Amino acid sequence: MSNRRQPKQRRYIALSVASLILLAGGGAIAAEAVSSRGNDDTQQSENVADGTGPDGAAGTGATAGTAKPSASGAAKPAAGASSPAGATPSAGAPGGASAHATPSATTAAGARSGVPQSPGQSSTVVRLPAPRIFTGQAFDTCTAPNLTTMNTWRKSSPYGAAAVYIGGKNRGCAQPQLTSSWVRSVHSAGWQLIPLYVGAQPPCQTSRNPERITAANAASLGTADGADAVAKASALGMRSGSAIYLDMEAYDIGNASCVQSVLTYVQAWDRAAHAKGYWAGFYGFSQSSAAAIATAAGSHKADLPDALWYARYDNNADTTTGFPFASGLWTGHRRGHQYAVNKKETFGGATVTVDHNAWDAPVAVVN
Repeated sequence: MSNRRQPKQRRYIALSVASLILLAGGGAIAAEAVSSRGNDDTQQSENVADGTGPDGAAGTGATAGTAKPSASGAAKPAAGASSPAGATPSAGAPGGASAHATPSATTAAGARSGVPQSPGQSSTVVRLPAPRIFTGQAFDTCTAPNLTTMNTWRKSSPYGAAAVYIGGKNRGCAQPQLTSSWVRSVHSAGWQLIPLYVGAQPPCQTSRNPERITAANAASLGTADGADAVAKASALGMRSGSAIYLDMEAYDIGNASCVQSVLTYVQAWDRAAHAKGYWAGFYGFSQSSAAAIATAAGSHKADLPDALWYARYDNNADTTTGFPFASGLWTGHRRGHQYAVNKKETFGGATVTVDHNAWDAPVAVVN
């Protein structure tokens, strides 16, 4: 956890919306007309570029006996489950260091997400706006805080982004604050937002979640939930070009049929998000749900997430050092790292229990 508590000199960099031509699952992607411009609508210590667990799930228990509750209200693996001994926070990683434009280029679609996919695995062509990239510290908590707390934390906390649970039948926490007006207000105050959608959960997961994936419904349910995630984001004023992160809780990745059902669901969810111009992110655990997606990436599967938000509780506030998968995966500002959970913090007299995240990945684009 970073010990920095005072905001640094604010800097905001934005890039004009670029049109990306994506051959979903493995074709070409071209970034067009990316240019930098000034924007003075925020005052924040982190850096943002246009141009480039959390678990709201109810009562997951796939890792019974080795999990602990997080600020977002669900079971998390024990801190030592996937952390290297002696890991320490990376100096300078929190708070943001730079904003990066996406250069004009033509590359394999796999490079878009850092996933080494093979060309020609899908014939669907999707046009995506350029995503908005945030680099810095982010927090997530189960219920979105009220505006007074958000405004207070924006002025005095080290955080520049907040994850919010926008929907999903398995979302476990009420969201009385989360409205389009709230989104506009906190964004105007300088916050970047990370939308999370708690979709259907694995068939082999031990939980009380009402919506479950099966081999029979994986594709259709993934398509429906992906479309619902887009509708929920849009209703909150998070427009196309936003990234939405699918929350997949821990499950038994030794169960091959379960892994395949989840993969089919995720692929369908991703295609549905892409079809509406949204970037598809994925939240999962480094030793289970995220590991299964990384294995699929190594096997050149199509329609995988564009960005990976992985839970690895090593207190290492970095998205590169200690990255638990192949170093070539999800490069180029496509990673978030949840490195600590259930931390009660007070800034400006306002107290919230949060999870800590190092962030270098797409966020919401707010109207």
